[in-house]
Formats: sequence, C-alpha cells, structure tokens
Amino acid sequence: MSRRSRILSTAIPLAVTLILPAAIASAAPSRSTDAAPVAATPAAPSGEQADPRPRPDTAGERKAENAVLRYAADGRTSKVTISEPGSSYIKVHFASLRLLPGDRVTVADPSGREVHTYHGDPTVTKHGGDSSHTVHGRTGFAAMSVNGDAAVVTLHSATRRRNAAALTRQGYGARIDAYFRGFTTAEYAAANPRTTSVCGADDRRDVTCYKESNPTEYAQSRAVARQLLKGVGHCTAWRVGNTNRMLTNQHCMENANDLKASEFQFDYECSTCGGRNPRAGVKVSGAELLKLSPLADLDYALFSVNNFDSVKQFGTLYLETREPTANERIYIPGHGDTLPKRLSLHEDGGAYCKISRVSSGVNTGYMCDTSGGNSGSPVLAASSHKVIALHHLGGCPNWGTRISLVYREISGLIDNNPGAADSRAALRG
Repeated sequence: MSRRSRILSTAIPLAVTLILPAAIASAAPSRSTDAAPVAATPAAPSGEQADPRPRPDTAGERKAENAVLRYAADGRTSKVTISEPGSSYIKVHFASLRLLPGDRVTVADPSGREVHTYHGDPTVTKHGGDSSHTVHGRTGFAAMSVNGDAAVVTLHSATRRRNAAALTRQGYGARIDAYFRGFTTAEYAAANPRTTSVCGADDRRDVTCYKESNPTEYAQSRAVARQLLKGVGHCTAWRVGNTNRMLTNQHCMENANDLKASEFQFDYECSTCGGRNPRAGVKVSGAELLKLSPLADLDYALFSVNNFDSVKQFGTLYLETREPTANERIYIPGHGDTLPKRLSLHEDGGAYCKISRVSSGVNTGYMCDTSGGNSGSPVLAASSHKVIALHHLGGCPNWGTRISLVYREISGLIDNNPGAADSRAALRG
C-alpha cells in the first residue's frame, strides 16, 4: 500500500482506495511497441513475429486518493506528501483547485529540484507563467510529474486567512482524487514482455558518454524527449523543423485526447557517463494534434506542445527527403526502458550501426539496439545528421518507417529548412 506523510492539520486526507493493476489493465497500455508488427499489416516487413496489438510500454499505474488541502487561519501554507517507496515518478491529479488571487499550489519533489506551480485550475482559467498540465478525461487536471517516489503538494497563501473556515465551506482549496506512480525496475520488466530488440549485447550508452567523442551526435540527441502517456504509458518523441512541431508514433498517440494526457520531458539524461544521475529536465504538455497516420500505414503523429519557448533551447531535427541506402551509417537516440536518454551508435561487435535492409513495405531495417520505450525515436543518417526513419518496431532487425514517406504527407505542416533557422540566428546575433 502507499505511504503518505501528512504535514500540518490543515492537510486532511480521507479514506484511500487503491486501484490494483488487474483493475486498470483494460485502460493502461499493455505491451511494448518496440516489438514485431501485426502480421496481417500490408506494410509490415516479412518474416517477423506477430504481435496482436503493439502499444506503448506500461510505465506505471493510476491509484485513487482522497486528500484535501484547506486554507489555514493560523498559517500561510498547508501541505500533503504523496509517497510510494521505490516509484520512479509521482504525478498528482486534482479533482478541483480553487484559490484566491495571489495564492498558489505547488507540486514538488522533496528536495525542491522540480517545482510545478498552479494559481488555479488551468482547465477553467489560464494563469500566465504557470506550469504545463495534462487532462485525463475527468473533471480537473494533473500536474506535471516529479521524478522519484514522493510529491509534496503545498497550498501557499499570500496572507493569513482569518476567514479560512468560510473559504472551505465555499469550496476553496485543493482536492486530490488520484495520482500516477512509475513502476520500479522489477515491476516495469514484469509488465512489459517483449520480442528481442537488443541484437546481441546491448551496446547503448548514456548520450553524455558521447559528448566529447561524438559531439554532433550528442547535439542532435538534445531534441529528443521522453513521453509519458496518460500517466502510465511510455514512448519517445522529438522536435522537428523550425516551428512548434513534434513527432512520435501514432501507436503512442492515437487521438487528441491522448495528446492532452501526455507530457514530454526534454533533457532527461545523465549528468555524467554511467553516473545514474539524470537531470530533472524540462516538462511540457501536448497542445494540438496536427496529423496522424495509423500503425497499419506510416505510424506517425505530428503535434505541437505547450510552453514551447521553454524547450527551444534543446534544438531541433530535420528530415531527409531521400530514401535510405544499403549499409549507410545511422544512430538512434531514445528513451528505451523509460531510462535516461541513451544513444545507439554501435551494433553488436563494435561496428557502427547501419541500414541492413533498405526497404520492406514502408520500413527500413537495422540491427541497432532498441527496446520498449524507444517507439517514436528518430533514426538519423550519419552522413547528414538528418532523420532517415521513424523507429516503431522491433525483432532484430528492428524497423523504422522511411521518413521520406512521412515527409510527403507533412511537408506543408513543418518548416524543414535548416537554412531558415540559420538566417534567423544570424539576425538575432
């Protein structure tokens, strides 16, 4: 069961109801999509193991909660800590949040490294400068997740409220009705059986390991983000072109509601090579769904994000418009297994990754290591450092949709001209 430490008498949680994994199985993603394609799909490569329904990795679970933060006459803050030992993240859902002007609620990790701020329910009134949020098909909203196994939720009042009891009767304060928690390593492995996508020994390393030896590959990886879908699913997404545009797989985002329930974490990478010390990164939520192509076709989703200015610092990627060529060198940055960003640069045996099968249906194949959570990763051509494929299927060889086919469908919705970005940078300089 979950463990919660409650601070101050003004934070009054009520009875707790836990939703067991079996009870949420129908709503949560059930399989890694870094797996073999549906055998009956015309675009699928031949000779691969069938998978009945590829889905994002199951990264966590939703649990019911009933905690109330009320205005306090004798103080300016009240708080509650939601804690689930060993969890990889906590994401808090508010059923309601009603505050007086100037007051705010924060959701933070215990150290204060990550702090998400809300001056009211953002689904009712927009408050400039507040953090992103997600919406999950019920009243209220969810705050951005915090890394680790505890989230401290605090109501900050600008002044002592002598009418605190009256404010409570009028519905002011915050009510938390649920939270999402990230699985432990063992839980994650048990929840995500998969076909083989690590081809031999796993040759992936933290992207930070290549900062000096392969600075261009490292720099390109900065535009790649970890996606958290509906608080429980996991994929990879990345910025494309010069404007507010992102790409991932359609099976990681099937509709506009999925986008509204997704957050995207940039700069989630280890500070040192092999250090297991990831940065908190920058988290934003999904905004507008622009175009989809289903798994049975090209399997992509093009969309925009909120708070775009906060992630422009991580750069962007551009699309190749040509076809892949046999044996050309490639590399894949991504968030396989929900881990901090790693770079797949070498195949088994130490050689650089390469295109091993130029074309099979809409796909191109390679033996570059991937795993569940890599769905949506960009496959980059080393000759140009542009994206040559959109990774979406595993099985050794692993497979990506040829990006030339995607470009034909989205060219009018993106600015794929690196020169335009260079010109704007020169003007700013």
